Amino acid sequence: MTALGWIVAASLAGGILSVCAAAFALVVRAAWIPALVSFAVGTLLGASFLEVIPHAFEHGEPHAVALSILGGILVFFLLEKLLLWRHSHDHDEHSHTHDHGRSGALIVVGDTIHNFLDGILIAAAFLQSTQLGIITAIAIVAHEIPQEVGDFVILLNSGYSKTKAFVLNMLSSCATLVGGVLGYYSLQVIEGWTPVLLGIVGASMIYVAVADLIPGLHRRPELRATLSQSLLIGLGIGSIALVRVLLGDLH
Repeated sequence: MTALGWIVAASLAGGILSVCAAAFALVVRAAWIPALVSFAVGTLLGASFLEVIPHAFEHGEPHAVALSILGGILVFFLLEKLLLWRHSHDHDEHSHTHDHGRSGALIVVGDTIHNFLDGILIAAAFLQSTQLGIITAIAIVAHEIPQEVGDFVILLNSGYSKTKAFVLNMLSSCATLVGGVLGYYSLQVIEGWTPVLLGIVGASMIYVAVADLIPGLHRRPELRATLSQSLLIGLGIGSIALVRVLLGDLH
């Protein structure tokens, strides 16, 4: 099989497994969502600080990466303001009572970019060797599974129906294949921008976790809820750390 064939196969496999993770999340009950939101906070922060941002600094110029993270946070802040303004313009009487999909919109954008970059990383590995490509693809898929479940829960928490959240997850997963094919044909051009794009991905994860999800957790300040939330956030971070320990920082 050619390198391009391996890249397409690995990208499709990653997308299919991501969709399977979302399908698993379809069975979650509404009562589980508050707990799973805490877990999602952990997976977002864990993926950002343990995986995405270190990878960006490892392969990019530190000041450029830091600027991309800072700029990314500002961009997502302005994007959220735009979504808030648009909704308040159309439905002023309800503009401050619900999330209205803001977290979901941001997570879809960030996850699509992340999947696109995963495709590029898969392509880069297969262009080095088939063995490295297979190992890298396995590592990326294993890393994505807990995060995809968390992302699906965020979409549900943002007011999306299960069907719409599943479709958005499936469409976002297609970005892996697009990134893989484009990476194969134009890797030298894209590779220089990868650390900056990773910084933006990290910024999206941090912003959604800190600005949109954590404030909701503060609505239950009682000790029992706080301990439960802290434990679940820790488990979310731990799930990302466990993948890194078991498979190594292969990508």
